[in-house]
Parts: sequence; C-alpha cells; structure tokens
Amino acid sequence: MIALVRLRLTGFVQTGRALAPVLAGLLALGILYGGGGGARPADVYGVSAVVIFPVLAWQTKILLDVEPDVQRRLARVVVGPAREQAAGLLAAFVAGLAVVLVALVMPWPLGAVSLASGPEGRPALVGVALGLWAHLLALSAAVAVGALASRAVTRSAGYGAAVLAVGVVGVVVFGLSDSVAPWLVPPVMATARAVTRPVDPGTGLLFTGWAVLWVALALAGYARGRRNRA
Repeated sequence: MIALVRLRLTGFVQTGRALAPVLAGLLALGILYGGGGGARPADVYGVSAVVIFPVLAWQTKILLDVEPDVQRRLARVVVGPAREQAAGLLAAFVAGLAVVLVALVMPWPLGAVSLASGPEGRPALVGVALGLWAHLLALSAAVAVGALASRAVTRSAGYGAAVLAVGVVGVVVFGLSDSVAPWLVPPVMATARAVTRPVDPGTGLLFTGWAVLWVALALAGYARGRRNRA
C-alpha cells in the first residue's frame, strides 16, 4: 500500500496538478498574514485553519482525481478495495500535512505572530499547540469532504464541484449557526473560535471526538459510494 501512496503522490506532483491548490493556499495565507500586527499564535492559527480548509478539500479532490479510472480499478484488483481506498486517503492526508506545515510556519517570518503572552497569561507555545490541533481537525474534515467530491464517487466533474462547494459552504454556514445545526458539520469553525480562549481538556476531547465521528461517517459514505460505483 505504501507503494500505491507514493505512486499517487508522485502523479499528483509530476502532472502539475499540485500547483493550483498550492498557489491558492499561498495566496490565501499571504493575504491573511501579510498585514502583520503580531497577534497571538492561537488567534492567527484559528483563522488559518478555517482559511485553508477549502484549499485542503479541493487539493484532496484533485489528488484523488489524478489517477485514471482504469488504473484505479486495476489497483482495486491487485491490493483490494479497502487498501486501495485507504492508500488514496493516506496520500491526500500526507499532501495536506505539507500545506498545514506551511500554514504553521508562514506567519513567523511575516511578523504576524507575537511571542507575548495573552491577557490570560497563556504561553505562546500553548497557542502553537492549539493551532496545530485546529489544523489537524480541519485537515481530517477536508480530506473527507474532498473524498466525497472525488470523481470515483460522483462520476462527473460538475457533480464533484457541486459536492465540494456544498460541503465547504455548509461547514462555514452551519458552523456559524448557534442552533443544533453545527453538529451536522465538522467542528472547523467551532475549533477556530475555541482556540482563541483557554481550552479545557473536556472541550478538547469533545471537539476531537466530534471531528472523528463526523469524519468516520463521511468516509463510510465515501466507501459506500465507491462500492456502489465500482
């Protein structure tokens, strides 16, 4: 399976399809961080996790769509459906980690982050850790959304784009709602708001469990869609 992951990452990079999401991510982060201001790490990273969420979802869709349908079917025969699907998702997660790393490092040379403690006395290192947590939750949700929008599930570029747009907009719109609706989407917005304040262990476990459950359900839908369209 590792060879299949490497094959998909290589195809994603060598075909040039990695360029568009990378440029989009750099542009979004550049606009976000370019104003400087020296904000606290948690504040900066909370916004960053929301900003790169659509980029990560789009990147996942592109990566999963790079492989020709015939090659994907051959891989299903050789390694089995479960391992073939897992290889694609793992490749998308690894590619997303590279974007997350850029998002975590980029504000420092641009002077967008201050090392000073916040009014609640929270050290900057705690803010960085919370920012990493927020980005990893956003990455997991983005991989799930991008997988649901992939050609292997939708069979159409138009349907895939629609699923991607609905998923991304839904996360933002429902995430901003104060009703029960936020539980319909992963806690990308909720986590971004939470990291700007002291996060107790109970809240952290709640949001992590919420994200894990949502992603598991979404990937179960992805697996079922792949099986129905195999």
